[in-house]
Amino acid sequence: MAWPVRVLAMACAFGFMVAFAVALARLTLEPSPASVALTHTNLHPGRSLQAYLDQPALRDAVKQIGGNVLLGVPFGILVPVVAPRARGLLRVLLLTAMVMLLVEFAQGALITGRAFDIDDVILNTTGALIGYVLLGRRMSRAVHAKERRA
Repeated sequence: MAWPVRVLAMACAFGFMVAFAVALARLTLEPSPASVALTHTNLHPGRSLQAYLDQPALRDAVKQIGGNVLLGVPFGILVPVVAPRARGLLRVLLLTAMVMLLVEFAQGALITGRAFDIDDVILNTTGALIGYVLLGRRMSRAVHAKERRA
């Protein structure tokens, strides 16, 4: 890929990453006073997942689990494009897990009606895995491929 196209691709990916960061902040860091009685810190992997699956309405479980997975997908797609040194499955997953841990800590410590939930971190990181495997790896290779010299 020629360098002007590469620069354009990285600029677009960076723009999408900024837009995603804004959306992530709005979804996760806005107070939810109506949920104060419902929020509980969860440090035990699987506990919230089980609670979601035990709900009578399957729609609620799909919304909670699917929403958290979908929230991580952009990391798996955009991080390898925006940050070439973060390429590679393990690096993308570690970076995603660290960012999501910070979001969860902020939720639990600072936001009314929100709580820290380790299952959210696991689901978000799973979403990054899916995004990386489906699209991120290929996009990163295309954008950052070394040009062959004849």
